[in-house]
Amino acid sequence: QAAASKVLWQVAYILLPLLSCCQEDPDGEEIEKEKSNSLKLEFTEDANFKTKVNYSYAAVQIPTDIYKGSTVILNELNWTDALEDVFVENRKEDPSLLWQVFGSATGVTRFYPATPWRMPNKIDLYDVRRRPWYIQGASSPKDMVIIVDVSGSVSGLTLKLMKTSVHDMLNTLSDDDYVNVASFNQNAQPVSCFKHLVQANIRNKKVFKEKVDLMEAQGTTDYKAGFEYAFEQLQNSNITRANCNKMIMMFTDGGEDRVQDVFEKYNWPNKTVRVFTFSVGQHNYDVTPLQWMACANKGYYFEIPSIGAIRINTQEYLDVLGRPMVLAGNKAKQVQWTNVYRDALGLGLVITGTLPVFNLTEDGSSERKNQLILGVVGIDVTLNDIKKLTQRYNLGANGYIFAIDLNGYLLLHPNLRPQGGEFQEPVTLDFLDAELEDENKEEVIKSIPSIASNCTNHFVPNNHRNFRNTIFVSLPFTSLGLVLPHYNTYYIQAILNDQILQVKYFEYLLPNSFESEGHVFIAPREYCKDLSQSDNNTEFLENFIALMEKVTPDSKQCDNFLLHNLILDTGITQQLVERVWKDQDLNTYSLLAVFVATDGGITRVFPNKAAEDWEEDREPFNASFYRRSLDNKGHIFKTPYKDWLELENNTVGILVSTAVELNFGERHLKPAVVGVKLDLEAWAEKFKVLASNRTERDQLGTRRCDPSTGCEMDCEANYKDLLCVLIDDGGFLVLSNQEDYWFPGKFFSEVDAHLMSALYNNSFFTRKESYDFQSVCAPEPPSNTGGAPRGVYVPTMADFLNLAWWTSAAAWINVCHFHYFQLYVLCVRTEDVAADSMESKETSCIMKQTQYYFSTVDYTYNTIIDCGNCSRLFHAQRLARTNLLFVVAEKPICSQCESTKLLQAEIKAPPGDPNQCELVDKPRYRKGPHICFDYNATVSRRTQGPPAVEATLLLHLAVLPSSFQQPDVACVMMGYCACVM
Repeated sequence: QAAASKVLWQVAYILLPLLSCCQEDPDGEEIEKEKSNSLKLEFTEDANFKTKVNYSYAAVQIPTDIYKGSTVILNELNWTDALEDVFVENRKEDPSLLWQVFGSATGVTRFYPATPWRMPNKIDLYDVRRRPWYIQGASSPKDMVIIVDVSGSVSGLTLKLMKTSVHDMLNTLSDDDYVNVASFNQNAQPVSCFKHLVQANIRNKKVFKEKVDLMEAQGTTDYKAGFEYAFEQLQNSNITRANCNKMIMMFTDGGEDRVQDVFEKYNWPNKTVRVFTFSVGQHNYDVTPLQWMACANKGYYFEIPSIGAIRINTQEYLDVLGRPMVLAGNKAKQVQWTNVYRDALGLGLVITGTLPVFNLTEDGSSERKNQLILGVVGIDVTLNDIKKLTQRYNLGANGYIFAIDLNGYLLLHPNLRPQGGEFQEPVTLDFLDAELEDENKEEVIKSIPSIASNCTNHFVPNNHRNFRNTIFVSLPFTSLGLVLPHYNTYYIQAILNDQILQVKYFEYLLPNSFESEGHVFIAPREYCKDLSQSDNNTEFLENFIALMEKVTPDSKQCDNFLLHNLILDTGITQQLVERVWKDQDLNTYSLLAVFVATDGGITRVFPNKAAEDWEEDREPFNASFYRRSLDNKGHIFKTPYKDWLELENNTVGILVSTAVELNFGERHLKPAVVGVKLDLEAWAEKFKVLASNRTERDQLGTRRCDPSTGCEMDCEANYKDLLCVLIDDGGFLVLSNQEDYWFPGKFFSEVDAHLMSALYNNSFFTRKESYDFQSVCAPEPPSNTGGAPRGVYVPTMADFLNLAWWTSAAAWINVCHFHYFQLYVLCVRTEDVAADSMESKETSCIMKQTQYYFSTVDYTYNTIIDCGNCSRLFHAQRLARTNLLFVVAEKPICSQCESTKLLQAEIKAPPGDPNQCELVDKPRYRKGPHICFDYNATVSRRTQGPPAVEATLLLHLAVLPSSFQQPDVACVMMGYCACVM
């Protein structure tokens, strides 16, 4: 499969005869005929679609609430049947194509290849017209104001119907649209805190729906109040809006006032705002005024007598909005890409390229063109396929590619990872919600940011990266960005032509070498096309070895770059074991293991038995210790982040790692990370000595501390009175001299809330509140007076890490320098990114997490936590070239100074957090679609009926062209009678 075919459309079109309409048979003969002609298809499992499919046929889906036997539906099934041959031919031309779908304006979905439809609970309410890709492809952007009559006559069932209707109306809007909702009786007021039009994204629509459900009926009806409010909203030019199709949707139970004076003041004679009126409920009011309002303002009138009419009638207005698009011809045939959403047929996360399909047949009686959108055609592209086209492994662990649409929402990003398997809402993750916002966030969106950061669950990075931005040549509405740390400006490419050396290094991957050379984990990358993946390292390694016995690293079916780097790193890490690690007694330094991880995908852990407790990710690029070591200077301490109860009966280790830095002239690289795993229990005892005024050599004798000895704040001598701890840069406990503080890996506020609050209040820590908008949730089910500062002995890193670490790091660099010069070719330029490579029980929810990180404070601090007789003295100091803070404090001797715990764990954000009302007052910059189709002088004011059956049909079937030519599209849609303008 050609990489470009994953994201390019091919245009295929065919002239089809319009088949005669099928008529309903009142005796049910047509239904019986349908049953007798039904096919029993055989489906085979397909890896591309992740389900069973049949490539010989297309399939059709019709929602349960649409009558399958109606003339319109039967005729639609008839003429769209010819699409099957086109779909088949498209796949022959490009076997990499995934779902090819035509969504009809009548609700029929025809998709290829055929697959059993996933019908939940035998009630299929999937309606293609409500899918994100259809909504965005069927009309130009909209500015919509919804006004709801809540006068006293609207009560009971009618009010419930109105609320449900507004919900469904909101569901017809996409992120390209802007909306506000107001209720009115004798006065008009917004239902929410939004005082102006806001973007119709998922978060804002959820606010509207929650507030609409709280509406109550009272007072008298005054249409003038409602319409004046709506027109003033649409005339507000000081806000961000779509500035395209402007419309007012009024839901009422009826009334006599036509408010002509309001229309004369705000809308006539140009009639730039369409008015759609909805008569809701069953009543005897005269609906003539409502019909007149709609027809006099280029709109449409609908009736919603019962709940069954809501879904259909709240989306039919799109037909009216589509008329200017149809008449615009080729200008309106714009390929549009959706936001990321979860495919209904099981492909996972996808984006869809869409094109509208128009009916341009001539009406024989008036010789005018029909003006209806027949539907939308779409092609899916999975995010996984796009990711495969990005060159991840020569960008390094912290380099990545991202893509954003015109609304600032991400199409591709490492942090784009929505939760939940069956959740169907589109994934609208803003770029600034995936990155750490900076003070110039508007400029970030306008010009592609100059600063980006990746967050793990516990740490906030504080580093700068370089951005390179390019634009898709064939997709001008999508921006592609490259984030590259300075140390990844260059990358290393192995050239390992010596086959004898290849075989020698390959032997170090064999399990029989692990006992002497250490255990090897290899990153689960796609080294060769026929390599079977596995989550188990042993199984994956066996698959890899078996394949390498059949093919060579230079085989065309393998990625030579990945294989050569992997094999060479295998040899280099083995020599690190042979030359350095084997000569050291790890027990002497209380080490559980030493390890090395490389860009080439090798993680070697020594000794072999230490691999039994190794829980880090096999892919170094995904391992937090690896990424954090690259982004920081010095040594990174990482404790296991688990429930302490899970660790009580196990040997606990602390990872200490640092990046290997290589310099070739002005070229700076970090190709690996080396480290040790400390035995926590043994190092806790060492810590008491290191944080005292003596060394391990001073083992004999018992010391007494008094004012003359100068050891008042000695963590060993005064261990009964002093708390001495090491805290990492995320606020998590690493080591303590107190058994009752023995909770490594626990957020320190959970251990000592009083002291953690003091550290935060004295600027040792800064916090960042972040929100995860991609989540889905299940349904709601002591007396001491402080004295003057005293002397404190602070351990240095030379004391703390006086072990084989330095030998290992130095040896690694010496070994690497030799081999890199002999066996590597250094790419002296950064690779350019090619432009062409590029309804559930669960509900969406927002998770909130507060992350803590070191501030710029880098000095020694002594102060008193003032709490009367319970005051405590504490001393804090950053340890150079580490991510550690050393804290000595007097133990609390009373509980009167209780402090509120600082929260770090991720929680469900409470209602109103984040404050959506504040966010919309300062909306983020949106470019939005650059073309608008909201007016055409030739749009006719006439009754729409079925076109002549002799008309011909030219279907425009998509598959995204790099330079797409767009022929005319002629299609037919069965119409119905209504007054339009």
